[in-house]
Parts: sequence; structure tokens; C-alpha cells
Amino acid sequence: MLKRIDIVGNPNIGVFIQVTDDFVIVPYNLIDEKVKLVEEILEVPAVKSSISGSSLIGSLSVANSNGIVVSPHVLDREVKQFEELGLNVAAIPGNYTAVGNIVAANDNGAIVSPFLSEEAINTIETTLDVNVEATSMVGSDIIGSLICVTNKGFLISSTAVESEVDFSRKVFGVEGDVGTVGRGISLVGACSIANSNGAIVAKDSTGPEMARVEEALGFLDDL
Repeated sequence: MLKRIDIVGNPNIGVFIQVTDDFVIVPYNLIDEKVKLVEEILEVPAVKSSISGSSLIGSLSVANSNGIVVSPHVLDREVKQFEELGLNVAAIPGNYTAVGNIVAANDNGAIVSPFLSEEAINTIETTLDVNVEATSMVGSDIIGSLICVTNKGFLISSTAVESEVDFSRKVFGVEGDVGTVGRGISLVGACSIANSNGAIVAKDSTGPEMARVEEALGFLDDL
């Protein structure tokens, strides 16, 4: 299911929510009506939480079916909660807190910003159990903000060139395409959330943008 709705009061839904094929992690302050809507669209149960005491869950983490890598300032109670979900949990080493902005991952692979240390890359590889490739995309290091990826497909910033799209296909092991959401927003990772069951994009997304998202994330295969 693909929907364009206002969940968090602004287009940056990916900044506040983390999604996998098994669950969706939402902020404590998200009202129950919106939580239920997210669960229905993504077809997974929701877990209310925080990371480092913050509601910016999407920015402060990256997750797949195997694990979750979080800000180095994560709280002990948050680690325990994620472990109880059956996940490997690790804090990214170093000074970078917004791991969700600089890493994009599914169950097949991850693309990370090139400024991450070898120790940080090893942590991501081990925790998410994927191969990791470090590179800039579209002249930027905010990989996680530029890509929305699932185990069925990916949407990447409309400014990506074909070689970057091909590279992403190889790393993630799925097909994908370029696009925008929210009437021309190219930071598709920050302004959408998705798993293999569904996706939610910025409320102002146009019909053509929705069609591109649907195709890129592999939902047309379900028809």
C-alpha cells in the first residue's frame, strides 16, 4: 500500500520513524490514531521508543531485519528495548550521531558515507549482517537522506546519474529508480518511509511522483 499523508506535521517523516519488514519504530509523542495508520499501511506492528531520548528515530538509526545501528548516545533502556525485538544492537563508533542520514541499508547491503571510519563500517557490517560500500552519491555524503530502500526496491534522489543507480542496484540486490516526493523534494530518504509491504510519502507528493515511487519500490509487481 502506498499513501501520501501527514504523519509528523512536516514532510520529513523519515527523520522521525524507522521501518523494517518486521516492525516500525515511532516516537512516543505520535498519537495513537497516526500509529494505527502507519501499522495498517506498512503491515507491521509499531513500537513506541526514542533514541538518545530524542524523537528523531529515523535520523539517529539505520535498521534491517538483522539489527539496528544507533547514535553513540543511545540510552541503556533503548538498547534493551531493541534487543527484546530480537535485533542485534550497536552504537556507531565515533562522533557521528545521525547514522540514519549517512547510511542506507536493506537485508542485502548498505551504502555509507565515505567519511565513516573502518571501525564504524565494520560495526555496520557486523550488526546488520550485510556487505557495506562507502561512497558519495550525487556529490553528497548524506546517503541515508538521499535513498529510500527496502528488500523489494529503492528510490534514489532525482539528481542521481545512471552509474549511481546501477551501483545501488548491485549493492542492494534489487531494482530501483530516481524520483522525488513532496512536489520536487529530492531527499527521498528523509521524506518517506517504506518496507516490502508499503510506503508513506510526503503529503504534497504528486500523482506522477507517486507512480514513480510505486514502480521504484517494486509495488507494481504485486498487482
